[in-house]
Amino acid sequence: MVETREAGLAAANRRMVRRLLLVTAAMFGFGFALVPLYDVLCQVTGLNGKTSGRVAVVEPMKVDESRTVTVEFVASLNLGAPWEFAPQVTRMQVHPGQFYQTHFWAKNLTNQPMTGQAIPSISPGLAASHFQKIECFCFNHQRFQAGEGRQMPVTFRIDPELPPDVRTVTLSYTFFQN
Repeated sequence: MVETREAGLAAANRRMVRRLLLVTAAMFGFGFALVPLYDVLCQVTGLNGKTSGRVAVVEPMKVDESRTVTVEFVASLNLGAPWEFAPQVTRMQVHPGQFYQTHFWAKNLTNQPMTGQAIPSISPGLAASHFQKIECFCFNHQRFQAGEGRQMPVTFRIDPELPPDVRTVTLSYTFFQN
């Protein structure tokens, strides 16, 4: 009787271990799936200021000269990246519907060729779907020779449909080494 009880307990323990291993594997897989799912969600909804990375369709739109929006430009580097990276101007007053251009400066601080990529983010997140980049250095990888520095353009406009309570939009780039 004691042996059957111990055999039953051992079988129950094995079932429990298998179930726990299965749950652990499922949690691990779910953790890996969250990153691409989050990226897709952010691109589709503009959540967290992620932009689609697509060139905006350049259709005529009425310029709202009665309204100005402050656009702030922020540049940051991936931790330890051997670059210099900064906006030409840190803020600009714009009229929704009108095209504007500004530049960011980047320089390779190493003695070897390097490639970088700028990842944009817009805040508040609600403004991401109203911020239209027509030309942007962030659309492509940027190849720099050793010690090379250059101005990189961003041409944009803000859709007049941006809610009126949004008075400031921040365009932020983080520059990563590829």
